[in-house]
Amino acid sequence: MKSNGDLGGAVSSSEKFRFLLWHQGVLRGLVVAAAVVPILAGCVSSGGEASPSANVEAPAAFARERLIGRWGVASFHTDKDRQRTEREARAQCNLPYTIAKGPTDGVMMHVADDSKLYELRLKGDRSGRTYLGFEAPPGDPQDREILSATDNLMLMRFVDPDANRRYGTFVYVRCSA
Repeated sequence: MKSNGDLGGAVSSSEKFRFLLWHQGVLRGLVVAAAVVPILAGCVSSGGEASPSANVEAPAAFARERLIGRWGVASFHTDKDRQRTEREARAQCNLPYTIAKGPTDGVMMHVADDSKLYELRLKGDRSGRTYLGFEAPPGDPQDREILSATDNLMLMRFVDPDANRRYGTFVYVRCSA
Protein backbone atom coordinates (compact mmCIF):
# COMPACT_ATOMS: atom_id res chain seq x y z
CA MET A 1 0.00 0.00 0.00
CA LYS A 2 1.32 3.40 -0.96
CA SER A 3 1.25 6.43 1.33
CA ASN A 4 -0.45 9.69 0.31
CA GLY A 5 2.96 11.28 -0.12
CA ASP A 6 4.18 8.63 -2.53
CA LEU A 7 3.66 9.56 -6.16
CA GLY A 8 4.09 5.96 -7.26
CA GLY A 9 5.82 4.46 -10.22
CA ALA A 10 3.24 5.60 -12.77
CA VAL A 11 4.64 9.16 -12.60
CA SER A 12 7.96 9.89 -14.27
CA SER A 13 10.84 11.37 -12.30
CA SER A 14 10.65 14.63 -14.28
CA GLU A 15 6.98 14.99 -13.35
CA LYS A 16 7.88 14.35 -9.69
CA PHE A 17 10.58 17.02 -9.94
CA ARG A 18 8.17 19.57 -11.46
CA PHE A 19 5.59 18.71 -8.80
CA LEU A 20 8.14 19.38 -6.01
CA LEU A 21 9.32 22.62 -7.64
CA TRP A 22 5.70 23.80 -7.96
CA HIS A 23 5.08 23.12 -4.24
CA GLN A 24 8.30 24.96 -3.31
CA GLY A 25 7.22 27.94 -5.44
CA VAL A 26 3.79 28.04 -3.79
CA LEU A 27 5.37 27.82 -0.35
CA ARG A 28 7.90 30.55 -1.20
CA GLY A 29 5.08 32.78 -2.50
CA LEU A 30 3.10 32.32 0.71
CA VAL A 31 6.14 33.22 2.83
CA VAL A 32 6.78 36.38 0.78
CA ALA A 33 3.08 37.35 0.94
CA ALA A 34 3.05 36.87 4.71
CA ALA A 35 5.98 39.27 5.01
CA VAL A 36 4.83 41.90 2.49
CA VAL A 37 1.09 42.22 3.22
CA PRO A 38 1.46 43.78 6.73
CA ILE A 39 3.96 46.29 5.34
CA LEU A 40 1.64 47.30 2.51
CA ALA A 41 -1.36 47.49 4.86
CA GLY A 42 0.47 50.16 6.86
CA CYS A 43 0.86 52.30 3.73
CA VAL A 44 -2.82 52.36 2.82
CA SER A 45 -5.14 54.91 4.41
CA SER A 46 -8.85 54.30 4.67
CA GLY A 47 -11.86 56.53 4.29
CA GLY A 48 -9.99 59.41 2.68
CA GLU A 49 -8.11 60.19 5.88
CA ALA A 50 -4.63 61.66 5.67
CA SER A 51 -1.82 59.18 6.05
CA PRO A 52 -0.09 59.27 9.44
CA SER A 53 3.06 60.74 7.91
CA ALA A 54 1.05 63.77 6.72
CA ASN A 55 0.50 64.84 10.32
CA VAL A 56 4.07 64.52 11.52
CA GLU A 57 4.69 67.04 14.25
CA ALA A 58 7.01 69.99 13.80
CA PRO A 59 7.68 73.00 16.04
CA ALA A 60 4.78 75.44 16.43
CA ALA A 61 5.16 78.79 14.65
CA PHE A 62 5.25 80.72 17.94
CA ALA A 63 5.57 80.27 21.72
CA ARG A 64 2.64 79.70 24.08
CA GLU A 65 3.29 83.08 25.73
CA ARG A 66 1.64 84.72 22.71
CA LEU A 67 -1.66 83.10 23.77
CA ILE A 68 -1.52 83.88 27.49
CA GLY A 69 -3.60 86.85 28.56
CA ARG A 70 -7.08 88.36 28.53
CA TRP A 71 -8.99 88.31 25.25
CA GLY A 72 -12.24 89.58 23.81
CA VAL A 73 -13.74 86.74 21.76
CA ALA A 74 -16.33 86.56 18.98
CA SER A 75 -16.82 84.36 15.92
CA PHE A 76 -17.94 84.59 12.30
CA HIS A 77 -19.00 82.16 9.59
CA THR A 78 -18.30 84.16 6.43
CA ASP A 79 -15.24 86.26 5.64
CA LYS A 80 -17.36 89.34 4.90
CA ASP A 81 -18.24 89.42 8.64
CA ARG A 82 -14.65 89.44 9.89
CA GLN A 83 -14.25 93.22 10.38
CA ARG A 84 -17.52 93.47 12.30
CA THR A 85 -16.58 90.43 14.39
CA GLU A 86 -13.23 91.97 15.34
CA ARG A 87 -15.12 95.01 16.67
CA GLU A 88 -17.48 92.72 18.58
CA ALA A 89 -14.53 90.82 20.06
CA ARG A 90 -12.97 94.12 21.18
CA ALA A 91 -16.27 95.02 22.87
CA GLN A 92 -16.12 91.72 24.81
CA CYS A 93 -13.10 92.96 26.77
CA ASN A 94 -15.51 94.09 29.51
CA LEU A 95 -15.90 90.31 30.17
CA PRO A 96 -12.57 88.95 28.88
CA TYR A 97 -11.77 85.31 28.23
CA THR A 98 -8.57 84.46 30.10
CA ILE A 99 -6.00 82.10 28.62
CA ALA A 100 -3.66 81.06 31.44
CA LYS A 101 -0.38 79.16 31.51
CA GLY A 102 -0.95 75.42 32.01
CA PRO A 103 0.79 73.28 34.63
CA THR A 104 3.18 71.80 32.05
CA ASP A 105 3.92 73.32 28.62
CA GLY A 106 0.41 74.26 27.51
CA VAL A 107 -2.34 76.79 28.09
CA MET A 108 -5.66 76.41 29.91
CA MET A 109 -8.69 76.72 27.63
CA HIS A 110 -12.11 75.25 26.97
CA VAL A 111 -12.77 72.72 24.22
CA ALA A 112 -15.88 72.42 22.04
CA ASP A 113 -19.06 71.59 23.96
CA ASP A 114 -17.38 71.38 27.41
CA SER A 115 -17.39 73.98 30.19
CA LYS A 116 -14.32 72.47 31.89
CA LEU A 117 -10.84 73.96 31.36
CA TYR A 118 -8.20 71.68 29.85
CA GLU A 119 -4.52 72.08 29.23
CA LEU A 120 -3.94 72.36 25.50
CA ARG A 121 -0.59 72.63 23.79
CA LEU A 122 0.70 74.18 20.61
CA LYS A 123 1.64 71.78 17.80
CA GLY A 124 3.00 72.43 14.35
CA ASP A 125 2.96 70.24 11.27
CA ARG A 126 5.32 69.93 8.31
CA SER A 127 3.05 72.15 6.20
CA GLY A 128 3.70 75.09 8.53
CA ARG A 129 0.25 75.06 10.17
CA THR A 130 -0.10 75.53 13.92
CA TYR A 131 -2.67 73.71 16.04
CA LEU A 132 -3.81 73.91 19.64
CA GLY A 133 -5.07 70.75 21.29
CA PHE A 134 -4.54 67.64 23.36
CA GLU A 135 -1.57 65.29 23.19
CA ALA A 136 -2.28 63.88 19.71
CA PRO A 137 -0.84 64.35 16.23
CA PRO A 138 -1.33 67.85 14.78
CA GLY A 139 -4.65 68.26 13.00
CA ASP A 140 -6.51 65.87 15.32
CA PRO A 141 -10.30 66.39 15.09
CA GLN A 142 -10.32 67.89 18.62
CA ASP A 143 -7.67 70.47 17.70
CA ARG A 144 -8.12 74.09 16.72
CA GLU A 145 -6.09 75.37 13.81
CA ILE A 146 -4.55 78.77 14.49
CA LEU A 147 -5.02 80.57 11.19
CA SER A 148 -3.08 83.67 12.23
CA ALA A 149 -1.63 85.06 15.43
CA THR A 150 -0.01 88.35 16.36
CA ASP A 151 0.52 89.75 19.83
CA ASN A 152 -2.92 91.43 19.72
CA LEU A 153 -5.10 89.39 17.34
CA MET A 154 -5.63 85.67 16.73
CA LEU A 155 -7.90 83.71 14.39
CA MET A 156 -8.70 80.05 15.18
CA ARG A 157 -11.15 77.43 13.99
CA PHE A 158 -11.95 73.88 15.05
CA VAL A 159 -10.56 71.11 12.85
CA ASP A 160 -13.70 69.00 13.34
CA PRO A 161 -16.09 69.99 10.50
CA ASP A 162 -19.18 69.78 12.73
CA ALA A 163 -17.69 71.96 15.47
CA ASN A 164 -16.36 74.37 12.82
CA ARG A 165 -19.82 74.59 11.23
CA ARG A 166 -21.44 75.34 14.61
CA TYR A 167 -18.84 77.74 16.06
CA GLY A 168 -17.26 79.34 13.00
CA THR A 169 -13.90 81.10 13.03
CA PHE A 170 -12.94 82.62 16.38
CA VAL A 171 -11.47 86.10 16.62
CA TYR A 172 -9.41 86.81 19.76
CA VAL A 173 -8.56 90.47 20.39
CA ARG A 174 -6.13 91.14 23.26
CA CYS A 175 -7.65 93.32 25.96
CA SER A 176 -5.60 96.24 27.32
CA ALA A 177 -4.40 96.03 30.92
